[in-house]
Amino acid sequence: METTNLYIKNMVCPRCIKVVREDLTKLGLDVRSVVLGEVVVSGPVSDAALAKVKHVLTADGFELLEDRKAKTVEKIKHAVIKLAQADRSYHSVHLKDSESIAKEVGTDYHSLSALFSSIENVTIEQFLILQKIEHAKELLKYGELTLSEIAYRMGYSSVAHISAQFKKITGMTPTAFKRLGNTHRHPIDNPGKPL
Repeated sequence: METTNLYIKNMVCPRCIKVVREDLTKLGLDVRSVVLGEVVVSGPVSDAALAKVKHVLTADGFELLEDRKAKTVEKIKHAVIKLAQADRSYHSVHLKDSESIAKEVGTDYHSLSALFSSIENVTIEQFLILQKIEHAKELLKYGELTLSEIAYRMGYSSVAHISAQFKKITGMTPTAFKRLGNTHRHPIDNPGKPL
C-alpha cells in the first residue's frame, strides 16, 4: 500500500505525537505511524487535504515542512534532542556524538554540520550543548539526582565539566540554579529562546 510521509517541525515530546495523531485523524487521514518530526499516512494526500493539514498544525504550534533541507534540519534536531536526553550511564561503549547523529539521520556528519550551521546559525555541537543544559535544568528541577549523578548519566567526564558548561550557558552554577526555584527553561526545539 502506498504511503505518504509528512515532516513536521516543533514536535518535541510524546504529547506532541498525541496531538498530531489526533489532529490528522480528525481530518480523515489514515495515520499509520507518528514519531517526533514525522507522520506516515496511507495513500497520497491531495493538495486540498495538505492545506487543511497545514492549517491545523499551525493552529497547534507545528509547521508542515516541505523543503528537503528543512526536513533534514528537523531530523538533526530530533537526533540531537534524543542524544541529549539519553541516559549514557547504561552504556560502556559510546559512539561519538557526531557518529550517533549521522547514523540517526542517515547522512554523513560533515554534510549535516554544514547544512545545520547554514540554516540555524549555530553548530550542531553548540545546539547539543544547549540541549544538554536544558535537560540538566530539568533533572535539577526534579531534585531526584545529585549533580554528580546527572553528570554521569549525561556522559560528562566530571562535575566540573558540566558545571562549567552550565555556567557558560546560563550565567549561573547548577547549585545557584537549583536554589532559585524558578526554572528559567527554554523550549526544547529552540533552546536559545525563553518560553
